[in-house]
Amino acid sequence: MSLVRSLVFAVLQTALTILFSLVALLSFPFSAHARYRLITGYNHTVIWLARWVLGIRYVVEGREHLPAEPAVILAKHQSAWETVAFLFLFPPVSPVIKQELLKVPFFGWAFRMLSPIAIDRAAGREALKQIVRQGKDKLAQGFWVLVFPEGTRVAPGEKGRYGIGGAWLAAESGAPVVPVAHNAGEVWPKNAFVKHPGTITVRIGPAIDSREKSAAELTRAVEAWIEAEMGRLPPAAARQ
Repeated sequence: MSLVRSLVFAVLQTALTILFSLVALLSFPFSAHARYRLITGYNHTVIWLARWVLGIRYVVEGREHLPAEPAVILAKHQSAWETVAFLFLFPPVSPVIKQELLKVPFFGWAFRMLSPIAIDRAAGREALKQIVRQGKDKLAQGFWVLVFPEGTRVAPGEKGRYGIGGAWLAAESGAPVVPVAHNAGEVWPKNAFVKHPGTITVRIGPAIDSREKSAAELTRAVEAWIEAEMGRLPPAAARQ
């Protein structure tokens, strides 16, 4: 049954991606925030389809921890689910992504209109400078900055190496850091076509004051909180 549901979902998502890529291109004359509200209709629709076609639901805990000012979100990275859902579960965000994603037909076109922070991950220290330079600009525009510090998706139960890019931006800008743990990979596995019914828990941690802290200190604090919470999250609902 999961295979059939996943096939139906894939067809509908592909059609939506093509449709919204055209909408995104037409939104070019609008302001960045207006484009964001329009284009993220795609994200709302995909997650709605995930609920009603795939049986994937979600709960969000800790919204009261979100600060009033723009912040740097440092989140666990397990699947494609969070790359879609986090763009509307949080205030308007500018995600840090690899440049190659902008070259993907249709999807990349739409993503470009969201004004993400696109970096060349092979550029080393220059990529970190890109995050800080562009990230400060996005924060000044009222956007939050979303970073997956592990850099790539990791399977449930695993931990990647936490990079300092997002923490460095926070340390340089003074923006608070918001750590986020979740278990999306249990129902929407990394690089898997077949997805499973279940309930994803997104847990938002208390904001961390970045002032007078180094990027290394912030990274250690975020890693410790996220990995501890990963062990405390309830399991996703039983697969059907």
